[in-house]
Amino acid sequence: MRWIYISPHLDDAVLSAGGLIYDQVRAGMDVEIWTLLCGFPPTEELSPYTQLLHFEWGMPTAADLIKARRAEDAKAASIVGAKTVYFDYLDCIYRRGKDGDWLYSYIFVPPHADEEDLPARMAESISARLKPTDQLVCQLGLGSHVDHILVRRAVELLQRPVLYYVDIPYLFKSPDELASKVAGMKAKKHRITDSGLRSWQDASAAYKSQLSSLFDSPQAMRMQIQQYWAEYIGIRLWSSA
Repeated sequence: MRWIYISPHLDDAVLSAGGLIYDQVRAGMDVEIWTLLCGFPPTEELSPYTQLLHFEWGMPTAADLIKARRAEDAKAASIVGAKTVYFDYLDCIYRRGKDGDWLYSYIFVPPHADEEDLPARMAESISARLKPTDQLVCQLGLGSHVDHILVRRAVELLQRPVLYYVDIPYLFKSPDELASKVAGMKAKKHRITDSGLRSWQDASAAYKSQLSSLFDSPQAMRMQIQQYWAEYIGIRLWSSA
């Protein structure tokens, strides 16, 4: 049985569950991270909002950024021991609507009506690679990042058993959302070793281009992950069963 962690972006799975992934691999399990929204845009034209983000990240072009982020992800995945699979769907900051206009000038918004079919298309791409015995693990969508919402919808369209993990760092920013995201579900604790915690922190530190957007500092990232881990000496995964 493979454990397939569905990651919206090039950092989400490791930031949220890197320690568990590390321990699973060390226990001899086959673990893969499938990142959906990491494709290269067809042109280098950027919206004003996206230009600001690129300036913050120190990457002038989308190609430069995505290449750098894939390299960061490869390093992070090697630290926790997971295999990686990259899909070609675009991050929301690069997507356009049917009229050619930019769809998103902010990322914490409901999905645009023009993307009604996107979850189904992503579900089809995921399904083509799945085996009957695979265990899917998907983010809850905490924080209401539009891409996280769309990816969760895609996974649920597959109508397979799914385990859900909390979106880090959005748990720290929007803790009050957790109850609504897990309503009707059951939680199970999964212990993570001390070495798993350290590898989780080290792997998360590999996402250098993104840390300033997600945490106050690299030190704050390590501290918050440790505090999250310390509550259960691990993490919880939720299921609807």
